[in-house]
Amino acid sequence: MRRVTRIALAGTATASLALALSACGGTSTDSSSSSDSKGGHKGLAIAYDVGGKGDQSFNDAAFEGLKKAKGEYKYETADVEPTDGETDADKTQRLVSLAKQGYNPVIGIGYAYGPAVKAAAEKFPNTTFGIVDDSTVEAKNVADLVFSEQEASYLAGVTAAKATKTNTVGFVGGVDVPLIHKFEAGFEQGVKDTKPGVKVLSQYLTQTAQEGGFSSPDKGKTAAEGQIEKKADVVYAAAGLSGQGVIEAASAKKVLAIGVDSDQYLQEALAQYKDSILTSATKDVAKAVYNLAKSVEDGKPESGIVRGDLKSGEVGLADSNPAYKSNTAIQDAVKAAQEKIISGAIKVKTS
Repeated sequence: MRRVTRIALAGTATASLALALSACGGTSTDSSSSSDSKGGHKGLAIAYDVGGKGDQSFNDAAFEGLKKAKGEYKYETADVEPTDGETDADKTQRLVSLAKQGYNPVIGIGYAYGPAVKAAAEKFPNTTFGIVDDSTVEAKNVADLVFSEQEASYLAGVTAAKATKTNTVGFVGGVDVPLIHKFEAGFEQGVKDTKPGVKVLSQYLTQTAQEGGFSSPDKGKTAAEGQIEKKADVVYAAAGLSGQGVIEAASAKKVLAIGVDSDQYLQEALAQYKDSILTSATKDVAKAVYNLAKSVEDGKPESGIVRGDLKSGEVGLADSNPAYKSNTAIQDAVKAAQEKIISGAIKVKTS
């Protein structure tokens, strides 16, 4: 059950088709109804984080939520790409543009949208805004869509500890920020609790997102190759698009990778590497995006902190790889750890 504070909207934004999105990155829209056909608003719009659509991870998960909402409500949707070197003002303009056109809700995908969501929400108090992975924006018309990533990462650590033959595993974080520290902390704790003698090699690709930590597969590949040279035979990446490079390196060196956010074993663009993708630590960004759209349609928009965790089923490990699913030792260990986290017997660290 999601812990949600709900408020009623006073109204919806007036649709205006005059403002183009081209000034702040490309967009793809899908028009199947007029802007007023669903309660006076066009429908759902999302603005991607760095890496954009096609990252096979975080942004693509958000797009799946948009597709589900569009299929159910038959309204127009928009999904907008970021631009290189953009500022908070650029992000704000992008969200304002979407709200002016009548989209409701408007969702910023990623914590970098914090200042932009705050500013846009103030300008459009009758539009519901969402932000994924940030809990600092406090407004009646904003839903902070956050997850307990450390819990899924703990299970990834349990898996890595059970799978390693060299007693060395790796963690590659995209950007050195508190959000990614949660992934690292949970992973390391899961490894150590399962097999204390296993060494965890950790590396962050960049200090800021602007330097490409979430959008540079080459950086991810180089980092993973370095860890594999130091005997890591299971590598876990929390690095957005850069994680593709980690998976590529693991496949080339015949070791195992653990994906993130989406079930990367099933991603078409990663199909050639899938035998190396043991599992993925998932968070259901798609469900969070869809649920916010549904709440607006229902006239009871989500507001405040909306958290997905292991107990709600919105974080966890993917079991699409038969080699993972059929490994009894891993499955038993993961199940036991999951039960203890949900019961509170295990408290997972966030830093």
